[in-house]
Parts: sequence; C-alpha cells; structure tokens
Amino acid sequence: MTELLHIITTVGWQDAQGRGEYRPSSLIEEGFIHCSTQEQLLGVANALYTGQTELLLLQIDPAQITAEIKYEDCYESGQMFPHIYGPLPLPAITRVFNFRPDPNGFFTMPDGLG
Repeated sequence: MTELLHIITTVGWQDAQGRGEYRPSSLIEEGFIHCSTQEQLLGVANALYTGQTELLLLQIDPAQITAEIKYEDCYESGQMFPHIYGPLPLPAITRVFNFRPDPNGFFTMPDGLG
C-alpha cells in the first residue's frame, strides 16, 4: 500500500509526541484523520494551507496502522482521499518533513519525498 501523507501544525506534532499518538480534532468531529497521497498533496496544501508557516508533513506507513483506512470522495471532488478511522500511532510515521511555503505562500514538494 502507498505511503500516506498528513499535514500537521508544529503544535499538533508536539501534542502527539506527548500523547504517543495523534488524535486531531477531525477524528472527534468527523470520525477520521484526513490524509492524502503524494499526487494529491500539493493540491490540498495550496488550497487549504496557503501562507501558513508552522507546518510539518508526516509520511505514514499504512501497514503500521491498526485502524481502518478508507479511500473516499467525501467532498464530491472526483478524488479518492485516504482517511484513517482511528488514532495515528507514532511508530507508523516514517518521516517528518518541514513543510513551509515559498515566498509567495505556496507549497512545493519537500526535498527527499518520493
């Protein structure tokens, strides 16, 4: 299975490290953690996070997740996005990238991803 990606704030990452797992507000409010594939990443980042600077990108090994992972088109976008239906255990995170926008506020693929 292809590795998943998740954009997280630096504060959210610090909180996850303190808890030993990641439980964003979307898990409580929507029942899942939003993720993307490498092909979907920049579209999501530039649509939802333009100009935000305190972000990290988590690379996730889905084989290390015990919760259900579903690919769904929840927003009628025509794309199937991966969603994790449970907390994300920290051992499933294979890499953490600094994820900062360029001077114009837009994101590019981090070096070393892929």
